[in-house]
Amino acid sequence: MRSVNDQGSDLLGQRLLAAGNGTFVGRQEELAAFGAALRSGGRVLFVHGPGGVGKSALLRRLAQEALAAERSVTLLDGRTLGPSPAAFESAAETVFADERAVLLVDSFEDIQSLEGWLRERFLPRIPVGALVVLAGRVPPDLTWQADPTWAGTLMVLPLRDLSPTDAAALLEARGVAVGGLRESLLAFAGGHPLALSLGAAVAIKDERASSRWKPTQNVVATLLDQLVGEVPSPAHRHALEVCAQAYVTTEDLLRAVLPYDDAATLFSWLRRLPFMEPGTPGLHPHDVVREILRADLSWRDPQRYAELQQRIGGHLMAQVRTVADTDVLRVVGSLFYLRHHRRSLPGRDFWHQEDDVYEEAFRPGETGNTVALVAEADSEESAAAVAFWATRQPEAFHLYRHTATGELAGVCVWLRLDRPSDEEAKADPVVAAAWTHARAVAPLRPGEHLGVGRIWVRDASRGLSSAMEWRGVGHSLRSERMAWSFMAVPADDPRVGYYRRYSPYELDEHTWLGDSEYTLFAHDWRALPAQVWLERLMSADTPTAASVREPELAVLSRAEFTDAVRKALRHLSRTSELAANPLVRGRLVAGHPDPVQALRERLEEAIHRLGRDPRASKLHRALDTTYLRGVPNQEAAAERLGLPFTTYRRHLTTGVERICEDLWQRELYGTSDS
Repeated sequence: MRSVNDQGSDLLGQRLLAAGNGTFVGRQEELAAFGAALRSGGRVLFVHGPGGVGKSALLRRLAQEALAAERSVTLLDGRTLGPSPAAFESAAETVFADERAVLLVDSFEDIQSLEGWLRERFLPRIPVGALVVLAGRVPPDLTWQADPTWAGTLMVLPLRDLSPTDAAALLEARGVAVGGLRESLLAFAGGHPLALSLGAAVAIKDERASSRWKPTQNVVATLLDQLVGEVPSPAHRHALEVCAQAYVTTEDLLRAVLPYDDAATLFSWLRRLPFMEPGTPGLHPHDVVREILRADLSWRDPQRYAELQQRIGGHLMAQVRTVADTDVLRVVGSLFYLRHHRRSLPGRDFWHQEDDVYEEAFRPGETGNTVALVAEADSEESAAAVAFWATRQPEAFHLYRHTATGELAGVCVWLRLDRPSDEEAKADPVVAAAWTHARAVAPLRPGEHLGVGRIWVRDASRGLSSAMEWRGVGHSLRSERMAWSFMAVPADDPRVGYYRRYSPYELDEHTWLGDSEYTLFAHDWRALPAQVWLERLMSADTPTAASVREPELAVLSRAEFTDAVRKALRHLSRTSELAANPLVRGRLVAGHPDPVQALRERLEEAIHRLGRDPRASKLHRALDTTYLRGVPNQEAAAERLGLPFTTYRRHLTTGVERICEDLWQRELYGTSDS
């Protein structure tokens, strides 16, 4: 306990209070509420907010305001008080004797168990003119807030980060001049007072600190202690690490990426932490807490840091393919958020936490407005193509409106085309060019389709919103059996440079719609699978890194694939022959560090799978003896099986056909055994 009135003889205390007031900024709403309570009396103010947000600094300022109003002040700290009603009442006894008393209680979360006793037994006995301020990390109990008898007495004040103006003022008070260093500190700490103050104290002592300043491990460790504190177990620490990397954390995410069976318990613990903020899809931590947890893990255990990113990314990739269309943007955005902090794409940031447009589904009644926007942004010929497709594939359209006004800002179209059509090619030259290229380079196989995308915006100078970009990514990742995709971009659009950087192919011939010239960027998803492309898109930090191209997969027709399987079976034991087989560059072995060995294993597995079918036992015996038992030739295989050669050949031929069909389906669909 400390009576602030006694500090007239405490010269050091006076000096410290003065120094604190010299760096106090902002909090005008809270000061105004306290001032009103001073004048009216009989109030209880409950200030709550995460660690380091400035609750203690605010209480010290409130003490000065109360002293200036000639009120007696008692300041208590929950960290030094036990959760005992008797101890609390003893420390706060002066409030009962003085109707102008002001009682300030800091770190109330450490004695939160006294909340019910305070409400029911302690506070009703203080004089009507007295004023009590409780400050802690946890908000007051909801039953207290909902109690009508406290409606005019209890005032809850959530304490949040400083505004950008106040944050800059705090750095100025701390001696950080305008410039790169101040911008770096603001970028790291935002409006969090403790992070700003601690970062400033360290940075201004470093003569080399500049716009590239980053928090030292000492700063990170101090902030972790102050903001997070002790955690109950390694499992709880790991749950925090997931929150630090994922944009939003759900119980489902914890269950998917952590090796524990108590995801519900961990999520329940997370949601009660004072620096966690709930949202519609899940939880996310305060930005400063997120950054220090991330910085600590990447320094302390970089391997776990990378593995955790991979597990979260894998979970989100699976979600992109299965969630409802309305949730696609959220999941794709979460994927890019996972990596945005370490990327620097020239001229384009794929992550925008706040966007000024929102997406909505296309409705036939919007056809006129959509066509008008395309005519204004591009040409009458493009508008005619949009009108044509709006009646045929309305599900391919998504509209984007300005958040503030609701005005139509753009339209995104992703057409699904299963077979060439003379009518469609005549109505849309972009579609005609896409089909021409696909047929000439690598035709579609049975069951495959191609996609054609275009985006129009009313104001091209504003660029594309992240929602429009994410829709294109989501379409590419969700489209089963899409062989090719084509994105048509106006030839003079700044996006051309971006697509050249991250798209596999650019068609040499441009396409014209009236006077509008289009560049077409093509992607054969059979040659460069979605996972590889997305990893390249998200992980490239420099032009050098981005230019590293992974080997693309071979795209074989059915006849070519069957011929390759037959040859691979004949050469199953010959490594050099298998290495020359086109199947080692196919989807069957994609991503395997030793594709030759992987191909051998896939062929052997296919033979064993056939053996599990009782009706194919004769076929399996012919395959097993011929290719897995080391017989010198087919005559010897027939003799070992005790079969006439013609019967053996019939069994072998049918068995090879079954193997080819099995592996072809796996090549197309990526099917794996459960």
